[in-house]
Amino acid sequence: MASRPSLKPKPKGKGGKRGSSAAEDEQSTAAVAVRLAKEWSTWTMKTAKVVAHWGFIPLIIVVGMTKGDEPKPSLLQLLSPV
Repeated sequence: MASRPSLKPKPKGKGGKRGSSAAEDEQSTAAVAVRLAKEWSTWTMKTAKVVAHWGFIPLIIVVGMTKGDEPKPSLLQLLSPV
């Protein structure tokens, strides 16, 4: 019986590819750049979501204190439900 070929990729040894062309190196560099851009955009969107979630109410309070009518309300008056 013949053995089945493995579907797992073979690990690359030290030193990379022998005889690789400059075009292949540029493609791999471009692939790394695209992957890093995706990681950074994902991280940025997750961080923006957290900032928007936790910063919305404090932003409303600050705007209420700075743009409020005369006499300006105190922080306690802004936070009290009545």
